[in-house]
Amino acid sequence: MELKPAQLSELTPAEKRQLLIEALSYIQDFSEKIIVIKYGGAAMVQEPYKVSFARDIALLKSLGMLPVIVHGGGPEVTQATKQYGLESSFIDGLRVTDLASLKISEMVLSGTVNKEIVAHINAEEGLGVGLSGKDGRLIQAKKMKHPDADLGYVGEIEKINPELIHTLIEKGYIPVISPIGMGLDGVTYNINADTVASHMAVTLKAHKIIFMTDVQGILKGDQLISEVNSKETKELIKDGTISGGMVPKVKGMLYCLDHDVPSVHIISGMDHHAVISELFTHKGTGTKITK
Repeated sequence: MELKPAQLSELTPAEKRQLLIEALSYIQDFSEKIIVIKYGGAAMVQEPYKVSFARDIALLKSLGMLPVIVHGGGPEVTQATKQYGLESSFIDGLRVTDLASLKISEMVLSGTVNKEIVAHINAEEGLGVGLSGKDGRLIQAKKMKHPDADLGYVGEIEKINPELIHTLIEKGYIPVISPIGMGLDGVTYNINADTVASHMAVTLKAHKIIFMTDVQGILKGDQLISEVNSKETKELIKDGTISGGMVPKVKGMLYCLDHDVPSVHIISGMDHHAVISELFTHKGTGTKITK
């Protein structure tokens, strides 16, 4: 049964009992398990979705789960870049980042966006703590090399140092991580948030990773693919069914499966309480990729 809060009042007593039984079984399974959630897309921009997301995360924590949030913020960075009179350019979906753009990206991602997410979680009585990959040397990065262009201060991950995250989790906090990393030489790098989320899930040995985006999941034409395996997914990338901004998300999901994260999903952030629906019902929502 798919959970749609707007329709709860229309359920019969029997349907409500079934929904509760489903939810309780998952709550028990996920207790004390790390759930990594990549938070992005329009759900980060529109206020009602920001509030419902924060409410979901605080609820997960209150039920004994261990949520870790990794967020993007591309639209906000683009808007700020325009305000400073600069233009954004992309190569293979990666933002070309010179020094001026890097400073804007870090200001927006680790500052404005990160602290807003933390504020929303804390307003729902969660204990959110904002971090960037520079804190505690969380994300060790190096310059990404592209065969055709210099991407500037775009980084790729060398290592995740999870000690700080484990400490925060043990103390009852909800880590909220921006995708900014640092090299051993102290140089700052902007990193694709989907990549950060997938590496974080693997390093933390997460029980599940959920990617939130602006579409229902993986689509073939207008039809949602509810479940697909790794081999089929790679074919969908090759034939162009999966394209654009979905590619790094799906590659991140495949990376997680290849490194023993048991469950990977991509869902729409434009459904209120989509995280709750995904976690606590048999049908769930979006697309699940399996090995």
